[in-house]
Order: sequence, then structure tokens, then C-alpha cells
Amino acid sequence: MSTDRRVVALTGGVGGAKLAHGLYRRLPPGALACIVNTGDDFRHLDLHVSPDIDTLIYTLGGVENPATGWGRRDETWTFMAVLEQLGGPDWFRLGDGDLAFHVERTRRLTAGERLTEVTDHLRRGLGVSAAVLPMADAPVRTIVHTVDAGTLTFQEYFVRHRAQPRVRALEYEGADHAEPPPEVVAALADPGLAAVVLCPSNPLLSVAPLLAVAGMRALLAACRAPVVAVSPLIGGAAVKGPTAKVMDELGIARTPEAIAEGYRGVIDALVIDPSDAASRDRCGLPVLVTPTLMDSTARREALADEVLDFAATLGRG
Repeated sequence: MSTDRRVVALTGGVGGAKLAHGLYRRLPPGALACIVNTGDDFRHLDLHVSPDIDTLIYTLGGVENPATGWGRRDETWTFMAVLEQLGGPDWFRLGDGDLAFHVERTRRLTAGERLTEVTDHLRRGLGVSAAVLPMADAPVRTIVHTVDAGTLTFQEYFVRHRAQPRVRALEYEGADHAEPPPEVVAALADPGLAAVVLCPSNPLLSVAPLLAVAGMRALLAACRAPVVAVSPLIGGAAVKGPTAKVMDELGIARTPEAIAEGYRGVIDALVIDPSDAASRDRCGLPVLVTPTLMDSTARREALADEVLDFAATLGRG
């Protein structure tokens, strides 16, 4: 069921972008604002790459690669072929269309624009009506301290090492000194806000960097709208990515209770899959049990409707 009230989604890349896409399709144009993790951002080939921002824009713009969930559909790879021929670094692959995004982003940042302003320009270029807001304009970097490969930036860990090293600790470098941009502050303070949704992104690698930004938790705590998180776990496992692996290595139980505890003080309610329903009464807050696997556009929309209807039953303050 669509609504004429506004919604804010906090999201990382592929998994979170699916629910954001469902919300986007069920809400009127301009009613959705997405606050996006930038802890994955890094410099590559002297370009500023923002993987989660781009995944979200591509998904909302309908040009994402359906096979991977990231990158662009019908991408070409002439640039990478020549780079490999020249012996350049090829561990992080940039398609030709994707490369144009990074070049334009870097050009505008170098000219003095904020990342928020540049991102707004890029999403408009793909005809996306939702606001896409970086969690901070200042750099925040997710650092992965591993047992067997030393200290790695997120992309080194996730792409170059394929998330194989064992994780012993995570650090969100720069988060203490970064601040939510004014656009993020305004979105969360909007008196017409109906709900804030924490999408089912990796809670440690995508959502935690977002919450670590100075002042972000306080903004969410002060928000008038209910804050609802959707668990990324289905039957104690993750659909994709290293969520379960990292939770195991850090000694965090793969349960909805652990997800709720990690978001304690931020969320008012949790959405879990029926396969995890046995945990419902142990989460310590209101829980909606509904199918959370988003393996089609229809399922994305259905989950979006369920989350928004659930949020409408919750009071805050």
C-alpha cells in the first residue's frame, strides 16, 4: 500500500538496495530519501569510487546488473581489457559505463562540490526521483583487521581477497570526526516523516559505519517517526555476502536477537523472516514476521508494503 507520507531508508549496497527499490516503487515520486553507507568508498586509479551509492542509483534507475546486483546491465569492458594489457591493477573491475560515473564524480569533487551535491547530480542523471544522500561528506573508511592478512581497507578485504581472511575487528576510520550532511539532518527531522527503515544490509559492514557517524544515532533517537529494521538473516543465514561469516568470526550469534541488540537504542521494531520466528519473543521489541526474501520485484514491493504498514502501527515518544 503506497502512502503520501515521506520515508527515509538507511542502506548499504545490494541487499539494502532491493528493499529501497521496493519502497521506491510503492511511494510517490520524491517521497523516499535514502541515506547510504560510504564506508566502502575508496580511491582507485586516482578516482573516487562509491560502490554502495552507485549500486543504489543503478538499482533505482533500473540499470543494475540483475545477475550480480551491482554494476550496470549490458556493461562493456574495453577500458579493463586495455588496462590489463598494459599491466595495470585489474583486481577491482570498472566497466565502461561505470567508469564514467567515477570520472564525473571525481571531476566534480576536485572542483569543490560536496559528495552530497555530486551524488544528487548523478542520481538526477539517471532519472531517479528519490533523494540519495551519502551518510557523510567527509571520508569514513571501514577498516578490516584480519587474523591472516593484516589490516585491509574494505575493498581490499571484500574484492581483492574475496572476503576470505578471518576478521578479528572492524574499525570505522574517520566516523568520529564526520558529521551527517545538512540534507540528512533535514530528512530525519522532517515533520511529515512516516517511517525510517534500516534496510537488510550487512549490519557490521554497511549499517554500523552509518550509525558510527558522529551524531547519527542521536538524530535517529530524536526522530519523530518509528525506526524499523529488517533483519538480513533468513534461517540464521545470509542470502548473499559475508554477513554470516563475519558475525561468526566476531563471536556474534546469527539470530534476530543479536541483530536487535546491535541496533539497541536506534530501532523501535524489527522485521524477521518466518524461518526465524522462534526468536520473536526474545528480541525485546515489537517484531513483524513476514517473508523477507526479495527474489523478484513483486517480493520487494510486498515487503516494502509490509514494513510501511507495520511502521504505521508503531508509536514513538
